Amino acid sequence: MILGVNAPPTGWHDAAACLVDHDGTLLAFCEEERLSRDKHAERSGPLLAVQYCLAQAGAQFGDVDLVTAGWDVPLASRLYGVQWSLSDTPEWLERYVGWRCSAIDMPEVRFVSHHLAHATLAFRASDFERAAVLVVDGNGDDESISIYRADRERGLVRVRVWPRSHSLGYLYDAACRYVGFGPLEAGKLMGLSAYGRVAATPPWDLLADGRPRAPRGIDTGDGFNRYLHAWTAELQRLADGRRPARPRAQLHKDELAVQVAVSAQEAVERAVLWLADVARELVGSENLCLAGGVALNCKANGLLRGPVFAPPAPHDAGTALGAAWHVAPPRRAAAGRISAFLGPAPGAEPDGALDGLHREPLSLERVCEALAHGCCGAIVEGRGEIGPRALGHRSIVADPSHPGMHRRLNDIKRRERWRPFGAAALSSRAPALWEPRPRLSDYMLAGTPVSDTGLTRLPSAVHVDGTTRPQEVDPDTGDVLGALLGEWADRAGGALINTSFNGPGEPIVSSRGDALTAFRRLNLAFLVIDDELVATHPSWWRAGREAVS
Repeated sequence: MILGVNAPPTGWHDAAACLVDHDGTLLAFCEEERLSRDKHAERSGPLLAVQYCLAQAGAQFGDVDLVTAGWDVPLASRLYGVQWSLSDTPEWLERYVGWRCSAIDMPEVRFVSHHLAHATLAFRASDFERAAVLVVDGNGDDESISIYRADRERGLVRVRVWPRSHSLGYLYDAACRYVGFGPLEAGKLMGLSAYGRVAATPPWDLLADGRPRAPRGIDTGDGFNRYLHAWTAELQRLADGRRPARPRAQLHKDELAVQVAVSAQEAVERAVLWLADVARELVGSENLCLAGGVALNCKANGLLRGPVFAPPAPHDAGTALGAAWHVAPPRRAAAGRISAFLGPAPGAEPDGALDGLHREPLSLERVCEALAHGCCGAIVEGRGEIGPRALGHRSIVADPSHPGMHRRLNDIKRRERWRPFGAAALSSRAPALWEPRPRLSDYMLAGTPVSDTGLTRLPSAVHVDGTTRPQEVDPDTGDVLGALLGEWADRAGGALINTSFNGPGEPIVSSRGDALTAFRRLNLAFLVIDDELVATHPSWWRAGREAVS
């Protein structure tokens, strides 16, 4: 049995763990934040995630004969001036994996290069027989961009690499911090950039020819801080030393903040388009897989032509599985697009969690009536999603045809009111509402222009630049969201807002206890838990009629 992890000291965020057998069959996968309730699990080992995976597989540490991580820890240590030795490995296993052992009885440990782990997951999770794989992130071990040739028979071979100095992730991170966002809030900058497109705010030309480059005038320092400071200095020079003056809630009205956002977004879009062309030409295949943190930039993804795939967890958490699959590639019979629903099941609710709540059997007709009257509710079903996108198993849903729903949902989730929402629809209805993005829309990983019909029918799920981030749902999966969309019929063109079920600063809910706590805190009208409806009072379906008027 093989245990894969994303863990410190190099994997400082999005800790995760998985178990696979030696045929590459996935037995369990879990992101640490879902259990610890600490969003992104920064600087934390996947201790709870490892215990979950072992329990899910009915295994113990003694059943694991190999541990692998999606970082080349010895190499990365040398880059920071630290020499890694064999005696460091037992301490690493105990501190970050939770496995106490000595150098004599420890399992085999293999460190897989970070970008190779990313690339392996992206390709093995796809339905391509052969593809070019483009990995773009802040940094791997000693790279920031890489291209792989991938083949089901021959595996993956790296064909080109760019150093850390050329990191698009560092550029974007510097822009995030410049406008006042945190280091893991790139999605907010992406949403803010749309306001520059609408206002025709001229972007600064951060990448003159659309190709990745090192920032000018690099200051002294090591690694990440060296390049972050250099990109910050470039932004400061272009801004004549000014900084955004408005608070977060009003950044969409701050001309400088919008200009920084649209400049960084355009730089990433141009570079990703150029890199995609290079990857396809080098590999000789039109099939393209995306991985790394920049693969979460749905606006850039949506501009790519041809067959494009990204897995539901293209960020660092996914390298736990990518490393395991590099060590034990799945058999050919197992090839095909990965399910997004690999996380923990909701389990039983804590004692007293349902006290004072109304419960009744699930009626989709009743849910649709409530949604049509402006109610907002949530769905918790089966195993949770992996990755940052809620796809119907841990989702808040609402009617996008109400123009006021966008503002109301942002207030419910205590988000900035200028931030957008995505839409979900059955795959048969999607072409009438937006330009389809095959494969990427499985996991809400591409932005796409909305049609005239969509603009009219789902205004609260359309961003200010006329795009949405869609999820196209297969009606035959048997999931609640698919059945609900079928019952929803032609209301709002057949679409619903689908957003993650969580409060401010929280990861997506995982357990029934998480869900019931969030349901009460967010004051939602109803909660679907598998085949049951939970509400605060028996007349729950009448709530919300005036709230979005």
